Amino acid sequence: MAVTDGAIRKIRDMITAGELAPGDRLPPEKELSEHLGLSRSSLREAVKALEVIRVLDVRRGDGTYVTSLEPRLLLEAMSFVADLHTARSVVEIFGVRRILEPAAAALAAIRIDDEGIVSLEVMLAEVNPHTDVEELVRHDLGFHQAIAAASGNDYLSGLVESMASGTVRARLWRGITQRGATERTIAEHRAILDALRRGDAELASALTLAHIAGIEEWLKEALGFDE
Repeated sequence: MAVTDGAIRKIRDMITAGELAPGDRLPPEKELSEHLGLSRSSLREAVKALEVIRVLDVRRGDGTYVTSLEPRLLLEAMSFVADLHTARSVVEIFGVRRILEPAAAALAAIRIDDEGIVSLEVMLAEVNPHTDVEELVRHDLGFHQAIAAASGNDYLSGLVESMASGTVRARLWRGITQRGATERTIAEHRAILDALRRGDAELASALTLAHIAGIEEWLKEALGFDE
């Protein structure tokens, strides 16, 4: 495994040094293995690993290419892992969201434009206390993802999106079992939007933290988790 790790690092270094750019085709296997001082078997293992995490695209009968390296593409593997969650991992995902999303909201408060504010207003207008749980969860996902996108940081946005996909079931469960969950979600989203509209980064961050921490604490209690 150490040899494969070394091979991965060498290919990574070629990309970071600009020897290989997004969309470039890798040299033939024999040529590349000699250039990197690797055995062909080690190179093949490295290519397989980098294909899994979407750094390389192996096209049968054509060659191996560097992908676009866009954040959303590179974070797909993390999203897949988040979907394979257990009860404890869902709680831990909320813990990560509690760290990431307040930072995203703070950046969004500074960078969001009028169009972004209007988009969030439209989202809020589409839900009410009578909205069914599945629709509320779709709204919740879209609301949080829109704020992350407004942060202007593609990697942060991608991380937030990949984490959110692993908490859908918990959100549905809360909506079904907790009285007043719909009204609380809408009210907290409206407060966050108001802070974004005013450009108050500190308040947007604090409200987002309280919003996510509230769901996290409910989930821990519902699952009987102790710190």
